[in-house]
This record gives sequence, structure tokens and C-alpha cells, in this order.
Amino acid sequence: MSQSATRMLSNTDPALRRAWHPVARSSEISTSPRKSRLLGEDWVLVRLPDGTGDSTLAAFVDRCPHRLAPLSAGSVDGSFLRCGYHGWCFDAGGTCREIPSQEESDRVPSRAIATAPAAIAERHGMVFLAPEPPLTELLDIPEADDPAFMHGALEPITARVGAGLMLDNFCDMAHFPFVHAATIGTPESETFEFTVERRGFGMNVYSRHPFPNREDPGVAAGIRPLLQERVLEYRYRAPFSISLRIDYVEAAGTNVLDFYVQPEDDEQCRIYTTVHRNDLDGDETRLAECIAFERKIVDEDLTLQERYRDRRLPIDLTTEVHVKADRTTIELRRILAELVTCPVE
Repeated sequence: MSQSATRMLSNTDPALRRAWHPVARSSEISTSPRKSRLLGEDWVLVRLPDGTGDSTLAAFVDRCPHRLAPLSAGSVDGSFLRCGYHGWCFDAGGTCREIPSQEESDRVPSRAIATAPAAIAERHGMVFLAPEPPLTELLDIPEADDPAFMHGALEPITARVGAGLMLDNFCDMAHFPFVHAATIGTPESETFEFTVERRGFGMNVYSRHPFPNREDPGVAAGIRPLLQERVLEYRYRAPFSISLRIDYVEAAGTNVLDFYVQPEDDEQCRIYTTVHRNDLDGDETRLAECIAFERKIVDEDLTLQERYRDRRLPIDLTTEVHVKADRTTIELRRILAELVTCPVE
């Protein structure tokens, strides 16, 4: 790979094909084929009934091998995806099972195969796809499946941003007082102390520090002081999946944010955020307020991120100037640089 490719990571760097990527929320995929764009390539996602009352999640490059028509314009017929142009049918593995224009005795061409990804998975209400055998691991978020938590998904956001820059932004705590002055930014957030633990193509980051907990009802009631302690744990898995767990020490609650970025093409990404809270006492109104608040925070970030003209992330550490507060984002660059330069076996 060229020096320029290792220095700046674009949304469509070929090395990203060897990784897991979010491509949809689980709730978005049904027996109606859905197009999803990833790394500059269109895919079709669909659930194919298996005849037992269940279904198989399937994905293919959005191109029929016959006349290259988009398979997303097709439909589900029994347990097959039928192309909307000439009716060719494909099973969940991509094998062509029927060509209407042929006699039953005619041989199905050996190249009549819908191209499937190397891997597809469903986890925590999300669908993930790896175009080529993935070097990375899927992010594990135990709280996402914990019944003690309430779960709220923000509507996916499409934005003209860099995927690497969005993950860099999520890991960066020093921007809080400036970008998020109207929401979570405080002078204290300029001086967070944290530790970084590397985990393969990923890392966990930990911090414990004081903060003004304006969201705590106990503050207004005079039960607890405004200045409290919280423990942060960032869990990152390359290339563009991360979660943040926030434990409120005095208020005894936990807030977990999942954050995934789908690099659609060089100019555009789709962003997914989910909130998990165990301190809302089952109150749907409070959950809706939390979702709205998190959307406001994402919008604050996008106001800045969408102003970048170069949407590539520098992964050569000599390209930018770094300070102590950048330890987490420096490690992010190292991880992505190693992913990009990892030799193909």
C-alpha cells in the first residue's frame, strides 16, 4: 500500500473491506429488500423465510450477475430473492436456483451467483457486514441486552463527514467545553485524566473525575450535591464502532451510549446512536428526553464535522501536532494505521 494511503484514511480505503461495518438497524431489514451503501459499493439486505416460520438474514452486492440490475429492486419469493428484471432467483448463499427464461433441463451457468459478503452478523439491534474476511472483532455491549436497562435508539443520521474523524471526535474529551458548551461542556472536562488499554484492533479507555451532575433529580431535591463523581469507560473496536459507559457514583446510575459509523462513500456516512439507561425507573418520557438530549449533542458535533473539507483521518502521527490530552485519539490513529497496513495472508 502506498505511503499516501497509509498517511490519510478515507471513507473508502480498500483496507476497510477487511473489517466489520454497521449497515443498518435490525428493525430496518425485512422481507422487502433494502439497499445499503458501504465503502462506495451498494449492497442489498433482506430476510429470506426458511420455511419453518423463521428467516435467514442475507446480503449481496446489489447487482444481479445476469444484466447487473439492482437486486434491491427485486422481491422475496418463498425462500429466494427474485430479481425484478428477469426473475432470476437466489438463495441465502447467493446460488441461483431458478432462471424463468430457461427450461428446467437447461444448465444454470456456473457464474450465476449473487456476490455475498465474507461475513454478516446481527448484534445489539444492528446489522454488520464484512466485505472480506474481517481482521477486526464486533463490539460487545452487555448493557444492550440487559433487561435492567431501558433502551432508546436515535433515528439514523446521514451526514457529509469522515468516518475516522467522527470516531476521533467521539474519543476526544478535550473538545467538550467548546463544541458542547450548551450541553455537556464544563471547564472540568478540559483536564480529564485517563488510562488506555490496547485490545487487538481496539482499546478500552478509563477515567474517573468530578463533574456537575445537572441531570440528577437528587440535586434539585437537595439529596445530593451538584458536584459528583463519574467513571467513564470507552470501548472501541476498529474501525468505526465504539461505546461509552458512564457510571454515576453518587447517583448510582449507568448511562451507556453506542456509536457506530457506516462509511457510505468518500463524502458521506450514516451514523447510529443508541442509549441504554438503568436509572430512569421505567419512565418512557425521561427516556425520550435522554434521546433528544443525545441527538442535540450529536448535532453539535456535526455542526463542526461537516465543515471539514478533507474528510480523511491522518493516521501518520507526524501529520498533526499532539499533546497529552490526545492519548486516546493517538491510539485510535495507531490502531487504524495497523489495520490499514496489516498484510493480507
